[in-house]
Amino acid sequence: MGSDLIQMIDSLVKEKGISKEAVIEAITSSVLSAAHKKMGADRDLEVRFDEKRGEIELYEYKAVVETVELPDTQVSLKEAQVVDQEAEAGDVLGFKIDPKSFEEFGRIAAQAAKQVMMQRVKDAERLMIYEEFKDRVGELINGIVRRFEHGNMVIDLGRTEAALPHNEQVPKESYRVGDRIRAYVQSVQKESKGPQIILTRRNSEFVRKLFETEVPEIGEGIVTIETVAREPGVRTKIAVKSKDSDVDPVGACVGMKGSRVQAVVQELRGEKIDIIAWTKDVAANICNALAPAEITRMIVADEQKQALIVVPDDQLSLAIGKRGQNVRLAVQLTGWDLDIKGETEMKELSESAQKSLGEIPGIGGIISQKLYEEGFTSPEELAKADPEILMAIPGIAKAKAEKIIQAAREYLAQRKTLKKTEETAIEKTDPGEKQSQDGPQSGKVES
Repeated sequence: MGSDLIQMIDSLVKEKGISKEAVIEAITSSVLSAAHKKMGADRDLEVRFDEKRGEIELYEYKAVVETVELPDTQVSLKEAQVVDQEAEAGDVLGFKIDPKSFEEFGRIAAQAAKQVMMQRVKDAERLMIYEEFKDRVGELINGIVRRFEHGNMVIDLGRTEAALPHNEQVPKESYRVGDRIRAYVQSVQKESKGPQIILTRRNSEFVRKLFETEVPEIGEGIVTIETVAREPGVRTKIAVKSKDSDVDPVGACVGMKGSRVQAVVQELRGEKIDIIAWTKDVAANICNALAPAEITRMIVADEQKQALIVVPDDQLSLAIGKRGQNVRLAVQLTGWDLDIKGETEMKELSESAQKSLGEIPGIGGIISQKLYEEGFTSPEELAKADPEILMAIPGIAKAKAEKIIQAAREYLAQRKTLKKTEETAIEKTDPGEKQSQDGPQSGKVES
């Protein structure tokens, strides 16, 4: 029996990859549970495993008393001194249960012990799987599509299964049972039924990891991926930078004859990828992010992270992209709010804005043009401006900047007063007009 138990333990250790200590603890716990069911829950029992002989030993502990009132938990002093001559009332003695009696637990107790043991083994196995995969969050993983459940894919990872939820799949991709699949480990959650491993192919980090796998320079830290913008299944833009002036970051990611980027495109089932060089110059990054469109000029508001982009009229649709895709990805990539306009529209807006600014007393055509080029398009914006911003414009000193802002405020105040006066005049005029209109109508009715 001892050798059989040792063989069973060794088998579980090899097949399930569980530690020997965990298996022994599961067995002793299950035997203890079965013993309590057979002998009573109030009994003070202990199960030990003799590793040398491969045998389980069961002990029962009882309190030493002068007069026994509870036979299940007490033993008389006289009986105790037979076992231990130095025993005294108040001591607790352990009695080893006869192995023959131990075997009398019967089939039900043995089956219960086996079930508990197997459950503990499963729990230990689940814990080991969780411990293994919890540190793999953020990694790429390979598996086989095992089945589909309500639109979700169940992926076989070998020792366990993972879920690729419907909302983490790319709409244009199609897989069948038995297909091999690569995905990004998004999260690992510890649950009672075992670790819940969630995969994704939509996350932009999936693309980042693919490039890290295909481009050695990224793995070595020479080239870094600064940011990734993605519309899954359609297009991705990645911005890369090199720490070594001799290494071209874009060329490193593209590879010889495009081999590296094509490997990523193939994994993404044909998704288009734009690779741009990332610099410290915000304007240059915006221009690169909007490629292949050509940019005529740009007005940048650093604090607001906003930029007005002007492109040739025939480049407008290219800059915006199909259904706004190109500009959306550029916004994601740069983190800036980008407004794109064609030259004709911009010219009209410029003329309108300069005319509006030119209505402010003391601001001529040259100043209004300079203000417009600095990003001011209305008297309202100018009235709220910081003098230091205006002082950055050539030819405008502190005194002049303050004078321009004050002029804009006075202009707006006068316009507001004029508007209020006009509204008051209309209110006074309306009742008379209404009365003159009502008079003839009532006269016709009376006649």
